[in-house]
Amino acid sequence: MLDREGYRPNVGIILCNARNEVFWGKRIREHSWQFPQGGIQRGETPEQAMYRELHEEVGLLPEHVHILGRTKDWLRYEVPTHWVRREWRGSYRGQKQIWFLLRLVGRDCDVSLRACDHPEFDAWRWNTYWVSLEAVIEFKRRVYEQALNELARFLNADHRRVRHSPTHGEALAQADLTGEK
Repeated sequence: MLDREGYRPNVGIILCNARNEVFWGKRIREHSWQFPQGGIQRGETPEQAMYRELHEEVGLLPEHVHILGRTKDWLRYEVPTHWVRREWRGSYRGQKQIWFLLRLVGRDCDVSLRACDHPEFDAWRWNTYWVSLEAVIEFKRRVYEQALNELARFLNADHRRVRHSPTHGEALAQADLTGEK
């Protein structure tokens, strides 16, 4: 299902734990890491698609998470032509995504990468929220940065703490200055 501009509607999921670390999944048989994401099926709302993808890719159920926030608008990325299936070339440009920030209220042991017949990930880990995006495939990095920046303000909302959350670029610059990674 593509929109008139050639973008496939999709959801992206930033899952964080109580320490504000984010879930990264390693794509099966690849050396790249990413957030869970997936297409919105005909008749689904973005929230319904998010819960379906969360279960399919991470094995979590709605009771395992709280929604902290979502992006206001669609974030788009274009897929390089050599990554596009031949039959889609000329009509498919990329993905448009609504991103959700979720808080895990379940336990790490609730995560199951084998919840469906076609797993997306073969490993997972927690990373700091402002982790370097070098492990993300290049054409998705800008959207990841946009989603992280837009959703950062929700991180501590459920803790009722008010403080400035740096942008992804500010956090990386600060890490470089202090020698942290």
